[in-house]
Amino acid sequence: MRGMGNMQNIARQMQKMQKEMGKVQETLDQQVFTATAGQVVTVTFTGNKKLQEVKIDPVALDPEDAETVEDLLVVAINDALNQIEETTQKTMGKYTKGMPGF
Repeated sequence: MRGMGNMQNIARQMQKMQKEMGKVQETLDQQVFTATAGQVVTVTFTGNKKLQEVKIDPVALDPEDAETVEDLLVVAINDALNQIEETTQKTMGKYTKGMPGF
């Protein structure tokens, strides 16, 4: 019988932690991440990895050299996604620390 009270307490703690994680995740999802490459390309994502905006300096739009802008887009996008990943790890890490698979 004693173990049942302890299990209920653990279940309550888990529910509380899930609610907290949901709130933190929601805040993270609304956060904005911006990255710029070569001072030519800027991308903006939300924390849930949704691309919001791409800006390209018109000076960089040389029809003879589209590959450079394409490369800068890749760099900026990967940078923004890395920012999101790092922030997610820092923010959610306190909940997932020591849990297998996280």
